Amino acid sequence: MGSLHLTLASASPRRRELLARLGLAPDAVVPADIDETPLKVELPRAYAQRMGREKALAVDASGFVLAGDTVVAVGRRILPKTETEDEARACLELMSGRRHQVLSSVVLRAPDGTLRERLDETVVCFKRLSSDEIAAYLEGGEWRGKAGGYAIQGAAEGLIAWIRGSHSGVMGLPLFHTRTLLKAAGFPIG
Repeated sequence: MGSLHLTLASASPRRRELLARLGLAPDAVVPADIDETPLKVELPRAYAQRMGREKALAVDASGFVLAGDTVVAVGRRILPKTETEDEARACLELMSGRRHQVLSSVVLRAPDGTLRERLDETVVCFKRLSSDEIAAYLEGGEWRGKAGGYAIQGAAEGLIAWIRGSHSGVMGLPLFHTRTLLKAAGFPIG
């Protein structure tokens, strides 16, 4: 297998599902164990890029390593990967009726150690959410562990007025950029 071995540096089932859309299945899944705390005054774009790079470098694997990170931001504010219902509610209330950015980095580490990377920037706008709509969404539980407290591939899609950019990027792996990086690195992909 050697250099054509592909390791996904993420435990996210969504990233595996998205890779499958490109006709790819990783040979290994090795979640990167890194500190994901933003640095003081770190802006969302820089944070997303740093997280993708650090994840690609943290995984001990030969062959190709594919890593990524998805950051939801309102202005200069990085929203958390929500762990509590209150956190998720606060995020949804903040994004209600306004646009926010979803920044998805994708980083490919080649067998020789070189890094290729791209940053996908998508603008998402939620409709103005009523407290009942927020409560119903939270009850479904999709918010758990999600950047900004929502998953676009679930019930939240019905609350999103529009997006400008990559739907797959909002899900966690921008497929256009992923495919481009793999082809540029010589990884066999159709």
